[in-house]
Amino acid sequence: MKLYLQKTVYEAALERIRWLYDEFDQVFVSFSGGKDSTVCLHLALQVAAERGRLPLPVLFIDQEAEWQMAIDYIRTVMSDPRVKPLWLQVPFKIFNATSGTDPWLQCWEPRKTWIREREPESYHENVFGTDRFGEMFNAAINYFAGGKRAANIGGMRCEESPSRLRGLTHGNTYKGQAWGKVLDRKREQFTFYPIYDWSLSDVWKAIHDEAWKYCPLYDFQYRYGIAPRDMRVSNVHHETAVKNLFYLQEVEPETWERIVGRLSGVNTVGKLRDDMLCPKELPFMFTSWAEYRDYLVENLVTEEADREDFRKLWKRGEGKYDAETTEKLHRMQVKAVLANDHWGVKIGSFENSHQKNVVGGVANDRYHERQAAKRKDRETTKLLIGKRVEG
Repeated sequence: MKLYLQKTVYEAALERIRWLYDEFDQVFVSFSGGKDSTVCLHLALQVAAERGRLPLPVLFIDQEAEWQMAIDYIRTVMSDPRVKPLWLQVPFKIFNATSGTDPWLQCWEPRKTWIREREPESYHENVFGTDRFGEMFNAAINYFAGGKRAANIGGMRCEESPSRLRGLTHGNTYKGQAWGKVLDRKREQFTFYPIYDWSLSDVWKAIHDEAWKYCPLYDFQYRYGIAPRDMRVSNVHHETAVKNLFYLQEVEPETWERIVGRLSGVNTVGKLRDDMLCPKELPFMFTSWAEYRDYLVENLVTEEADREDFRKLWKRGEGKYDAETTEKLHRMQVKAVLANDHWGVKIGSFENSHQKNVVGGVANDRYHERQAAKRKDRETTKLLIGKRVEG
């Protein structure tokens, strides 16, 4: 259920950011170069100017294997005098979904030839106490906040996935507000998502109406026919971004050459393209998607610890869904193996999307009741349209 307010999402987001400035000693913006963080950046700059709290600290964690167009755009942002640049080009590990034998990129690893040179004004030394990308945001905010109360602004939106919808509309992050997550409750450091209720059209309307600059890679992706849900401008080898490698060589051939020389598996993905993805039909030599899944685990996954992670993920879904949903789950599990996603990112998204299909629960009964009602409505509509045509 959605509750509509007597204001625009633009106005509501500004009010939320003003509230953050009222509540916290320091306000940061996490920036990726994407459309959502672009909107958050400009909204925060507007409020920071109102409150006399410029320059605005802007955090970008550089994953090395980035689009050059995104890096050029980020340089423009970081050179804005209203911005205090916190550009991190420090050693840390990030998952490489293109290879089962070399599953990590050691970003900015010493004594290696990097994909590009570091920025002269960026941070080069990892003083944050972690070498994992997922932990870097929390550690960096704490470091730059100096232990003070801090709000970090991010560009996550509910529309993007069921898991984000649930995460941003349930629970209490801070003073009854659900649109965020806790970084460090003791120090009162949080990440908030003030555009959580924006749609994709809201994002692009704001960018257009306000004439904000944005990463030009989106224009290339649009002309290339990339679906909006697959348009990513950050990190080209993560499990959610591998499709970028299908056209990276055409759009930025020099970036392609540098990434291929640095990262195992990228060239294979770029050549095989859709053949690297889950097939639309079950291969003839297998009797079920579950059998195919198990075969891939045993023959593609090289580390026993990773194989065991996959087996635990499979057990989590056993007997949980109806027959139709179970088959869809097995296909998603195949996709997870092909992306070496033994952390369960894809499986977690699937589970959040199919909670209504759980066998034996009241939610399942109500789900089927609603589906039956929708089918009845569609049939009624068809009859009415048919009568109008006949008339």
